[in-house]
Amino acid sequence: MNIKVLLDESEIPREWYNLAADLPTPMQPPLGPDGKPVSPDMLGKVFPMNIIEQEVSSDRWIKIPEEILGILYKWRPTPLHRAVALEKALGTPARIYYKNESVSPPGSHKPNTAVAQAWYNKQFGIKRITTETGAGQWGSALAFSCALLGLDCKVYMVRISFDQKPFRRLMMETWGAKCVASPSTETNAGRKILEEDPDTPGSLGIAISEAIEAAVTDETGQTRYSLGSVLNHVMLHQTIIGLEVKKQLAKINEKKVDVVIGCAGGGSNFAGLAFPFVADKIVGANIEVIPTEPSSCPTMTRGPYSYDFGDTIGMTPLLPMHTLGHTFVPPPIHAGGLRYHGIAPLISQAVIEGLLSPRAVHQIECYEAAVLFARTEGIIPAPETSHAIAAAIQEAQKAKEEGKEKVILFNFSGHGLMDLTGYEKYFAGKLQDYPLPEELMNKSLAAIKNLPKPKAVKSGRW
Repeated sequence: MNIKVLLDESEIPREWYNLAADLPTPMQPPLGPDGKPVSPDMLGKVFPMNIIEQEVSSDRWIKIPEEILGILYKWRPTPLHRAVALEKALGTPARIYYKNESVSPPGSHKPNTAVAQAWYNKQFGIKRITTETGAGQWGSALAFSCALLGLDCKVYMVRISFDQKPFRRLMMETWGAKCVASPSTETNAGRKILEEDPDTPGSLGIAISEAIEAAVTDETGQTRYSLGSVLNHVMLHQTIIGLEVKKQLAKINEKKVDVVIGCAGGGSNFAGLAFPFVADKIVGANIEVIPTEPSSCPTMTRGPYSYDFGDTIGMTPLLPMHTLGHTFVPPPIHAGGLRYHGIAPLISQAVIEGLLSPRAVHQIECYEAAVLFARTEGIIPAPETSHAIAAAIQEAQKAKEEGKEKVILFNFSGHGLMDLTGYEKYFAGKLQDYPLPEELMNKSLAAIKNLPKPKAVKSGRW
């Protein structure tokens, strides 16, 4: 039995996989304020053109530059683990595997795209990058990447996470980034939000508004914005995860995966693992692919499919996605990286197509799953990651009830060593489940009532 499957550095994937090339029905385009499709040059003040080219690409495979691989070698390829102790504790006939993305220097999957984005920005002559972060995993990953590539980095961190997770902020500062609580008084967007609600816990949508404003108002033109999830190029960079897994499973002659699972806020770690397997499903493989989200922020499971802004103020193009409305301020749960009102358009289209089976999980069940995982497999999961673990346990128990030898694969997207205050509250009995009230969701959905509605087109094959 192989408990840990490793790849040699020479076996690292040398191309990213682009699901947009294989979706059975085309993606709906992003729209500008006039309701017309956005052209690549309209994004030029926000992103460098070399990243925009990837965002709009329909090429199936995109080469990974050698310089980016040279940095990824610091921790990649990452291990694939067989969760033998967890299997034993559950008494399941299922074989459970997890891809361990917690071994990166910042402790999560996020540097896979942070390194790439920082490198492309530097190639384009950019000196400074602004961004947002929820729990701090993305902010620390970009700070790490900018430090290695010699770029300035400024991070707007959602206020509730800024307060709950001070060590994430210190990680960013150690790597040379400036981190401020969002909403802040530094931007028009932040000041407007604070006037309306001085005690707001903040949201990723608000932090995105601030980061974009800070980038586009730099009169020197040397600043660009970087996003850690949602957009096509971010999903693209993360597919190195699933492509490595395929090689690792082949090494141990594991020929068939039955269930693929990842937690999903904006969708990057889920897409990184799942998209290469979705490609197999498109050509006939029998795989269940499950993105999991918090029941308090049920974007895919309860949100409508609509055009919506990616940020609160409305500075981004309109994106076709499942959404809770751009004004939605999620409850201050500890899975800060999953507290986003929308989901990646690529994932939304795959949900509509029937290729994905979204699932919402309650907070207490997630912490129960995380503690069981820590006490069997040994690694303390991030609160975000616990959503994937909870779903994997559900599937393992289902396999036990059915008496089936299934292969279950999930993405261990990050460790929770900087998120222990959540565990402290869980052990003290201070956490509670918070299914999103219908009236709160309806209130935020009112903001998109008059926005365009994309066509929910599907092939009908799934």
